[in-house]
Amino acid sequence: MPSILGHPVPRREDPRFLTGQGAFVANLVPPEAAHVVYVTSTEPHARLRSVDVEAAVAAPGVLGVFTAADIDPDVVVYPPPFPGMNDQMARTMLAGEVVRYVGEPVAAVVADEPKLAADAADMVTVDYEPRPPLVDLEASLRGDVVLFEGIDDQTVYRCGAGQAPDFEACEVVVRARFLNQRVSAAPIEARTGFSYWEGDRLIHHTATQGSHNVKTALMGIYRLDPDQVLVTTPDVGGSFGAKFRCYPEEALLGWLARRLGRPCAWAETRTQSMTGLGSGRGQIQDVVLGGSRDGRIAALQIEVIQDSGAYPLIAGFLPRMTMAMFTGVYDIASAGYQAVSVPTSTTPNGAFRGAGRPEATSAIERAVDLFAAEIEMDPAEVRRRNFIHPETFPHTTVSGMSYDSGDYGRALDLALETAGYDDLRAEQAARRANGLETLMGIGLSTYVEVTATTGAGDFASVELDTDGTVRAVTSSTPHGQGHETVWPMIVADVLGLELDRVLAVGGNTDCTPRGQVTGGSRSAQIVGSMLADASQKLVEQVLPTAADLLEAAVGDVVHDPEGGCFHVAGTPAVSVGWDAVAAALDSPLTVESDFESGGQTFPFGAHVAVVEVDAETGRTELMRLVAVDDAGTVLNPLIFEGQIHGGIAGGVAQALMEEVAYDADANPLTTNFADYPVISAAELPSFELISSETPTDRNLLGAKGIGEAGTVGATAAVQNAVIDALAPYGVRHLDMPLSPQRVWKAIRRHV
Repeated sequence: MPSILGHPVPRREDPRFLTGQGAFVANLVPPEAAHVVYVTSTEPHARLRSVDVEAAVAAPGVLGVFTAADIDPDVVVYPPPFPGMNDQMARTMLAGEVVRYVGEPVAAVVADEPKLAADAADMVTVDYEPRPPLVDLEASLRGDVVLFEGIDDQTVYRCGAGQAPDFEACEVVVRARFLNQRVSAAPIEARTGFSYWEGDRLIHHTATQGSHNVKTALMGIYRLDPDQVLVTTPDVGGSFGAKFRCYPEEALLGWLARRLGRPCAWAETRTQSMTGLGSGRGQIQDVVLGGSRDGRIAALQIEVIQDSGAYPLIAGFLPRMTMAMFTGVYDIASAGYQAVSVPTSTTPNGAFRGAGRPEATSAIERAVDLFAAEIEMDPAEVRRRNFIHPETFPHTTVSGMSYDSGDYGRALDLALETAGYDDLRAEQAARRANGLETLMGIGLSTYVEVTATTGAGDFASVELDTDGTVRAVTSSTPHGQGHETVWPMIVADVLGLELDRVLAVGGNTDCTPRGQVTGGSRSAQIVGSMLADASQKLVEQVLPTAADLLEAAVGDVVHDPEGGCFHVAGTPAVSVGWDAVAAALDSPLTVESDFESGGQTFPFGAHVAVVEVDAETGRTELMRLVAVDDAGTVLNPLIFEGQIHGGIAGGVAQALMEEVAYDADANPLTTNFADYPVISAAELPSFELISSETPTDRNLLGAKGIGEAGTVGATAAVQNAVIDALAPYGVRHLDMPLSPQRVWKAIRRHV
């Protein structure tokens, strides 16, 4: 049969989701479970004078109310997620002496029913001694307010690359400060989980993007061996980076379950999610770019201050990902980067789709547009003159990244040609000459990102049962990527089977001995390659069985994937199929892959955004979004395009509307979907996607990651388009989100 790879196969997962048959954690809570509601801080920074739980303990249905003083000392600490982060800022499961953000858990109320637990939680009285809040990142860096007393260093993490360039030789130098605002992942399914014990074994059910990540965390917290923890992950209603690991509220469920002797379940409300779930982004970027008037960029310096929130979470580490890609697609002779992550009295900051790479692209792409405006050159031409040339790949950057393959000029040309760039510029000039109140803006973004940043630690095997059933067993934890469809496609393609003959198995740490997170756009290229490798090894291992059935020498037998059978070389008329081979086995055959990735991969692309801005109201409408997203070999175009659609939507949302906001006293202002406007189809045009495939040689499939590329490219393109629309007013930069109010104020300042 012809190869199934590269064809638009509908997702197997969708029918059950569309018909309400999905199996989510909250649907699986056993009837005997107790329910947990957390009492959370209403102060952004305060000492806890007292926590009075007396009334709550006496409330109907309450099984227990617990504060930090009740938690066993050996499980009370929740450590930072990455080595190198300031471990003196480790938090406790429940706040003990100090609270450092609104939403921090102070007490756990457990009752027979969720409503009873919520009612009792309202009865807990907390006496606070307020302390100065901390929102400003530079104030945190200066130490104006100290969140952690008595520690050596008030910063979370530092990193750097390259050397500070000398801008003296540059004819033109542009300087700017950009704010890459915090945004919420806002998954449809908020955080949830339940735990119970079977003897000395902890069973934990969770909505996560890394079952093994959660298992490792629980092993560390509870001092358990690998065989003493089972983590299962059913269907997951979105994550986008936010469910990278378990949070304290979830990690504590095991302790509560052991204390009470029954399963304990927790599911947060939307407001609790908006104040407790890690958001993403949150950088101040000071950028200096210099070059010559002929459009050549010679020097670049980027300095980043990252908002880590109240405790080290993933965001504190993400300036390292921004550092990895800070020079973008450009060949810049001299470049330097420095970053520091600092705490604030806000929700611990995490990861959102792209996790450091969209921040890098936004910084360099905004700087390039400023440079183009300064030298009065078309921004497309400036980009062309500075691209890394295809013949130089693999190309090593200042930050040590080894770009694998790419043709950045071709991607830009494809996008511009599809958009009709010259005609768009002509229309824009005509509109401006006529003084129309509807302003037209055209924005470009050319990008490269890194995927598969961690290339080891996954598991994949292919199992052939004696009844002919084939299972693709992996450690991946999907949350929208379509693994149930893509994994069988890869195995079926190598073996030469019908797709419905292969079943994807996973979501349970007992199935696999190890695993990594499903994130960073890594799974298809790494786990997918492992499945291809295991499938090929399975073919090799069953050749002797096929040879016996054919009464031929093993060396004379070949596997025919197109026919889905085995035959003697040169005589395909006589063959045996997989059913016969499977039936001849003494027992099921399992083949594990030992494939290791050849390194990180670097998807790239170009986006063109066209917007219209109402000069009277400041309202922006995205009219077109043309995108070239090249992620190597495409395994399933339908899923590939779906990932691009989701990524672009996230990028447009950040550019135009979404922002996690706090007031000057660190009180959250965006605590529900009335305050935080999540983007919908109503705000988006039909995206125009152009196919481009530049395979990588760093894995067996030639594939690169695609889950975050749309976000990386679209954010800067849309921001550049809005600012381009405002150019007649002398506006050179506006920070995101480019809300009607912000745009209107900018126009009024320059009228």
